[in-house]
Amino acid sequence: MAVFKSDIVEDLYEIGEVLGSGHFGQVKKVRERATGTSWAGKFLKIRRKGGSLLGMDRTSVEREVEILQALKHPNIVMLKDVFESRSEMVLVLELISGGELFDFIAEKDNLLETEAIQFMKQILEGLRFMHSNSIAHFDLKPENIMLSEKVSPQLNVKLIDFGLAYRFHQGQEYKSTSGTPQYVAPEVISFEPLSTAADMWSIGVITYILLSGMSPFQGDTDEETLRNVVAVHYEFEDLYFKTTSSMAKDFIQKLLVKDSRERMTAEECLLHPWIKVNPPILNGMIVAVVCVCGVIFFGWDNCCLFQPITRKQVANRNRSSINMRNFKRFNAKRKWKMSYNMVSVCNRLVNLRLVCKHRSDTDLLQRQCESDVEDSESNPSSMLRRRLSSSS
Repeated sequence: MAVFKSDIVEDLYEIGEVLGSGHFGQVKKVRERATGTSWAGKFLKIRRKGGSLLGMDRTSVEREVEILQALKHPNIVMLKDVFESRSEMVLVLELISGGELFDFIAEKDNLLETEAIQFMKQILEGLRFMHSNSIAHFDLKPENIMLSEKVSPQLNVKLIDFGLAYRFHQGQEYKSTSGTPQYVAPEVISFEPLSTAADMWSIGVITYILLSGMSPFQGDTDEETLRNVVAVHYEFEDLYFKTTSSMAKDFIQKLLVKDSRERMTAEECLLHPWIKVNPPILNGMIVAVVCVCGVIFFGWDNCCLFQPITRKQVANRNRSSINMRNFKRFNAKRKWKMSYNMVSVCNRLVNLRLVCKHRSDTDLLQRQCESDVEDSESNPSSMLRRRLSSSS
């Protein structure tokens, strides 16, 4: 059950500058009076029963708060405090100043696979913890993978935005059509019962993009993208994967599997030879089994899950790099699309307000604005759109 504080947020925190704005509130920098520590305060307007239809649904915020309060992990954004009043909720979250991981990578001139693996490993560590608590994220994409800081001896990845996350309970079935088209699993589109395996599909898509700068299922329209996902229609074109190791491709192929039961789990991903970059070391010696044929096992635990790898494969992975030129192009296009969508939504909301004011039709404004920014899950065949959450 979500735990809220009845205190007044201003009594415990000094409210600072606005860091960002959404449809239902603002994110502000706040400073804890007792310690001087800076945090991010998310001030959300809450929809009141029998009142305006504008604002966040209280139940949705409570679900997200309950999930975040259960997830204490170095690779998951931390929720410190939650305050509530009659019309507003304030979530005090860890202040993440490093920006998006993809933006950080796009600033580099080159990146080896072994460097990219270190980021993927942190994402998987966060997912493993999440899934071990029966929680699925359901909205994994570049925008929700951040860095705590850009300048640090150890770059720390953080998973954010748990607005679509769900905690599974034994014996209960869960279905949803929420998500972002190019990252959702086939079972989401088909409106089938979901599991944590849907997150692993998204990891496959993210890895594909990270290595090649191409989206595996992206079509000219959302409808075409969704058809490609359901058909699991993708390939490793030499033009984009010329510098990609065979181990990396194998990792992706074990995730982009239509049958969710056949996908690797987060635990299995961390044991995959591509992710397990360095073999365990004991007293300065590599702990590995080398067969007479030259085959290497990185520890006994891999023997049961994966095919053995050769010295040549290890060397190939260590010198492989991501397609940086294409990745930069993909990231620039992604950022442009995000900006365009935000401006487009804002313009539609402004126009609706002007029309409604002219007609003096407040009810129409409320209905149209709500439908403009929130999606219905009642029609599984409808276009998948990212529902706005308290982390938006």
